[in-house]
Amino acid sequence: MSTQWISVTNGDGETFDAWLALPPTGQGPGLVLVQEIWGVNAHIRALAEQYALDGYVVLAPDVFWRQERRLDLPYDKQGSEKAFALVKATDAEKNGADVAATVEHLSNMEQVTGKVGVIGFCFGGQLAYRAAAVGRPDATVCYYGGGIHNHLDLATDIHKPILFHFAGEDSLIPSEAIHRVSDTFAGHLRALVFEYPGVDHGFNCWGRPAYNQHAAALAHGRTLQFLAENLD
Repeated sequence: MSTQWISVTNGDGETFDAWLALPPTGQGPGLVLVQEIWGVNAHIRALAEQYALDGYVVLAPDVFWRQERRLDLPYDKQGSEKAFALVKATDAEKNGADVAATVEHLSNMEQVTGKVGVIGFCFGGQLAYRAAAVGRPDATVCYYGGGIHNHLDLATDIHKPILFHFAGEDSLIPSEAIHRVSDTFAGHLRALVFEYPGVDHGFNCWGRPAYNQHAAALAHGRTLQFLAENLD
């Protein structure tokens, strides 16, 4: 497996960086991995390697490049304060367009031999959802995507497979919001919504207090099955 930073150009001709992780075979289906608000940090890079070992060509875009390039924040108080300040000041619509541009870039890479999906965590889950609404990825996975319930008008534009993972005791996404997402996608034949009882927002991240090994392993298995079925 090999990793490196590469450049991606968006629809406005602007260039930003993305972390590339290639599988041991050097090729495979594509997967855009969208960061949490702490940037393409050690956890996100490790996730990219994890999915690369699962056989995917993984590309993790630097979402906050307009404010600070290659942001790499820890999960401590200072890092979190900066992360939340950055997400409040960012333009989610532009960020979503950058994710769609990353999908386009990845699909044109010679190492990609199959379809291209998107997986996003936290704020990245919302950006993955936005990318799905413009029809770029062949499949989308959203881990506790904050704010998705405020943009359900985009749901009518999502026609390809999409998977949602929500925490049952999410301190940032109330149960009412989860139910709204679930109800909105109830008629979507290629949508799956899973809720994990007793765990909080960020349960997949081993660097955060909310980490829950059981829920993370279960969600990872479901994600791999979903990707395998839809990115062949």
